Amino acid sequence: MGKSTAAELLRRRGLPVVDSDVIAREIVEPGRPVLAEVQRRFGMEIVGEDGRLRRDELARRVFSDPVARRDLEALLHPRIREIWQAQLKSWRDEGTAVAVAVIPLLFETNAQSCFDATICVACSSSTQRRRLLERGWSDAQIDQRNAAQLPVEQKLLLADYAIWTEGPLDVHEAQLGRIIP
Repeated sequence: MGKSTAAELLRRRGLPVVDSDVIAREIVEPGRPVLAEVQRRFGMEIVGEDGRLRRDELARRVFSDPVARRDLEALLHPRIREIWQAQLKSWRDEGTAVAVAVIPLLFETNAQSCFDATICVACSSSTQRRRLLERGWSDAQIDQRNAAQLPVEQKLLLADYAIWTEGPLDVHEAQLGRIIP
């Protein structure tokens, strides 16, 4: 959709950004307690010989089994939320006027009430599919992940602002500049 690009553009403007996808990757690094919990729930083979989470295998399991996905979300989401909330509090305590949290499942996790304003970064489903195919995702992977989220049309209705990422990067940046001067 363009969330990472929007976050990078905001970072370049000097705004602090916390990204829940980054947090999600960090909390399952080798040796972290959450990785051990994921392994207990999903089996020893979910961690490779190198001690790292086998993300492809975990995704295969959770996106084909709603119960497994809910179990994983119950393990990860509260911890992820705790970390981004602590980071935002720290910035607030430092007097930071504007900070950004990138949360792909913002509305699905009912986190929107934690913010003064929300921005939905979106593009057409055909553009999204093309971008994900270019990253090596299969059609089935794209469909499974989309099925696990609110439709983008609904997110656009729920958000306070929208950034449409179909155009060139300078248009994307100009839209952000109108929302966060």
